[in-house]
Amino acid sequence: MASPALLPLSSRRMAALSPGSSVSFYPHHRATLRLSEKFILLLILSAFITLCFGAIFFLPDSSKHRRFDLGLQDVLIPHIEQPRPAGRDSRDGPQGGGGGGGAAVAGGGVMVHGGGEEHRHRHREEEEQLRKMIRADHERALEEAKEKLKKSKDQIRAEIQTEKNRVAQDAKKREGKQLPKVPIPKPVGINNGDPGDPETREKQEKIKEMMKHAWGNYRQYAWGHNELKPLSRKGHSTNIFGNSQLGATIVDALDTLFIMGLFDEFRDGKEWIEKNLDFSVNAEVSVFEVNIRFIGGLLAAYYLSGEEVFKQKAAQLAEKLLPSFNTPTGIPWAMVNLKSGVGRNWGWASAGSSILSEFGTLHLEFVHLSYLTGDPIYYKKVLHIRKLLKNMDRPHGLYPNYLNPRTGRWGQHHTSVGGLGDSFYEYLLKAWLVSDKTDTEARKMYDDALQAIEKHLIRKSNSGLTFIGEWKNGHLERKMGHLTCFAGGMFALGADGSPDDKAGHYLQLGAEIAHTCHQSYDKTVLKLGPEAFKFDGGTEGVALRQNEKYYILRPEVIETYWYMWRFTHDPKYRQWGWEAAQAIDKYCRVVGGFSGVKDVYSSSPAYDDVQQSFFLAETLKYLYLLFSSDDLLPLDYWVFNTEAHPLPILRSMNTTLSGNIVFQ
Repeated sequence: MASPALLPLSSRRMAALSPGSSVSFYPHHRATLRLSEKFILLLILSAFITLCFGAIFFLPDSSKHRRFDLGLQDVLIPHIEQPRPAGRDSRDGPQGGGGGGGAAVAGGGVMVHGGGEEHRHRHREEEEQLRKMIRADHERALEEAKEKLKKSKDQIRAEIQTEKNRVAQDAKKREGKQLPKVPIPKPVGINNGDPGDPETREKQEKIKEMMKHAWGNYRQYAWGHNELKPLSRKGHSTNIFGNSQLGATIVDALDTLFIMGLFDEFRDGKEWIEKNLDFSVNAEVSVFEVNIRFIGGLLAAYYLSGEEVFKQKAAQLAEKLLPSFNTPTGIPWAMVNLKSGVGRNWGWASAGSSILSEFGTLHLEFVHLSYLTGDPIYYKKVLHIRKLLKNMDRPHGLYPNYLNPRTGRWGQHHTSVGGLGDSFYEYLLKAWLVSDKTDTEARKMYDDALQAIEKHLIRKSNSGLTFIGEWKNGHLERKMGHLTCFAGGMFALGADGSPDDKAGHYLQLGAEIAHTCHQSYDKTVLKLGPEAFKFDGGTEGVALRQNEKYYILRPEVIETYWYMWRFTHDPKYRQWGWEAAQAIDKYCRVVGGFSGVKDVYSSSPAYDDVQQSFFLAETLKYLYLLFSSDDLLPLDYWVFNTEAHPLPILRSMNTTLSGNIVFQ
């Protein structure tokens, strides 16, 4: 027997009776009933029996086809007029006792006892006719149920399509929505960056020529691709951009082109972005890299040029990144699919963790997004991250590089001011700066972190070189990466506002880091720095492993030279920067652009055949600014994101954003 849950209401009532019970709806004096009454009664009972048993064999499993069950129930219930009595499965005798002419209900059909052979024959014919009628009625019921099911499926499809159309229309409205008008700072010093003396101006022009060589070859051989392979003269991409061609070099280079006055090239990039830059693609991208390169680049291009298209594109992309924050802690995933919104972390990260330098390097861009769009969600996302980190216990006051976004617990206790940690500390300081020095919480977190870094990570080598090591599982590894060299500029930038009148101390610390990083360049054959260098025993500032001897056009050392020049005007920083520019032009320049090299200690290095987008965004920009006057993007008006994209200081953000977002 089918489960009662599968049967119509009246049948469930019947199924509640015990299987062995005997129930009769008629008196024992059945002989007094007329034949027509028997026929009507038999017709009703037989129809009901057949339908019930038909339901057993034909109805689908309710757990898989609930909608079909409901459809059949709606069809069958009107045909049932009274409950069916339960009985034994027997065709040989009366159900309840009584005379030979009585009617009995058996498990497989209906029999009429008594009345002779002719009587039984007539009733067999009547029974057969009744079965045909019941079969036809059952088939009709099934057809009606199928029709209802078909209509239901069609209705579901229609509802799904309606929802898709609504989402598409909403997206189209957002794309076309005019964002609030906000004050745009004048591009201070764009036309006044002349260094004054002819020698420095000549160096500035050389950097501009290098930019034109890098851009021109990308324009010719890899237009629309993410990056350029300068030897192969074709497009190049990496997994940080997913499997789509998003024109990373175009977006990353826009503000550099504008700052250098290369306006024809700038207009080419703008036109490509207007016509081709589409974020509605099935691509899994790095949230961190897309934020600093694309959102940062688009925002900087908007602030410099005032072109609305850049603001619109930045807002569209930011909305695509928001699903990455859908974790139990609010710490974003490292990667997100721009189409589906599904996020995940790098497979190599400790215990499925997010990376400190990635989720900690969103603040500048997201604050500006809230300022430009009038939507507080971006600011709230990054403020939540900061609040969570502020309240967590930290081993020795240090921030480990790994944090699990599901549990909110630290992963491996590895702390670095280089890769995996670097720009988190930079953004604590710059969050304070971009707020016009009103975000005191960010400044306090920066100062506390710097105190722990000085105590546990900063050391002097035997020859007196100051370096920043890495803390791993309870001990200091005496190794410093090229990425860590940005810290010299950070220390100098944060000197003003340091607690306990330590401004001079941190400016001096920045100078010492700049000197150490210059030594890492000067000790190579190519006068270009390795990816990492050691301070073990007699080895100081030199890479020992082959996989640490490469140079991929990185900007961090030149970045520190520029900051130190701005704060001290010591001519050695321009001299060191010029040495690096000459080495890049001599050893990294090829016919099709600029390429990284695999061994800076070899006089005949092999090329890696990649022109990184950050070479145009950062390395060449910092070199150009190094040989420009200080009124070109002055630091009391602008804050540079970690990809060297300039964003203006928000003078009024301590009270409101765009007139309606309260910060305090």
